[in-house]
Amino acid sequence: MANLLKDLESLRKFKLHRILNEDPSTHALTLLGSFDAEDKEGSEPTLSILRIEKTPLSAGDADRLVPSLANVRFIENNDIYTWLFGWLEASSEKPDVKINIISPATDIHIRKYSAQRLIVVNETPELYERIVKPYIAAFPPSRTRWVTDILTGKTEAEKVLFKDDCPDYGYLILPDMKWDLTTVSSLYLVAIAFSSNIRSLRDLRKRHLGMLRSIKREAARVVKERWGVGRGGLRLFVHYQPSYYHFHVHIVNANYAGSMGMTVGQAHLLDDIISLLEVDGEGDGRTILEGMTLTYGLGDQHGLFTAMEGAQDELRE
Repeated sequence: MANLLKDLESLRKFKLHRILNEDPSTHALTLLGSFDAEDKEGSEPTLSILRIEKTPLSAGDADRLVPSLANVRFIENNDIYTWLFGWLEASSEKPDVKINIISPATDIHIRKYSAQRLIVVNETPELYERIVKPYIAAFPPSRTRWVTDILTGKTEAEKVLFKDDCPDYGYLILPDMKWDLTTVSSLYLVAIAFSSNIRSLRDLRKRHLGMLRSIKREAARVVKERWGVGRGGLRLFVHYQPSYYHFHVHIVNANYAGSMGMTVGQAHLLDDIISLLEVDGEGDGRTILEGMTLTYGLGDQHGLFTAMEGAQDELRE
């Protein structure tokens, strides 16, 4: 279905069922609906998620911004302060919104993109082994088929910025779908490991240090050469819990602050992960990342929520 949704005519067939979430910080709405031309009697429509986000204003457009205004409307004036609404002229080069589509959307997708009540949980090594690890292991390969398609070059091959082909410690770097590919201040790339054995940061070992250091080095080089962002201009981090269980590193402009995924608890700086692995022992026992108690926010729509919320009663301060 998603491959057919490439033009305005197909998008206009979208039938809104309900609003899943509104995010004022990113100027985005996430909608649940369907693109079925007509709902057959007695059959359920194919559900789809449509996320519409306003694109950011770029500093590179500063000299053209006011001349490109198509209209303004006065709101209010107080002494030296004036407020207006403004409309920009339509432009084939500068889109007003970015649209992400998931179709068909599963129940897991719907829960993930719905507004959620967050709680903070403590995940001890024991809770990881008993609750989280089996949860991760139960995910079928189909859930990350889109990742495999990227790694094998089936999709997005033209977007790859760097590639290390080593099957165990290699990775590739490409723009994340959240980025508009234009605005450097909101630059967002992702490095995806080739190995499917690293599901989360809990699986990282000292032997992965070379890969992690390489990601840090090559990300800095690529971004410097292509977009002129220099030393200290990037924030590299790993999510826990991640949105999908195939190891990846987020590479973001250090000045970009428009994502809940960069909040304390969920985001672990790559430099900190490297430092932890550097001081880890060489033995066969539990590694630092296995043995840590990790504290993070968990939404009430997450598959781990009920089990982890109930397990918190077992913990004692």
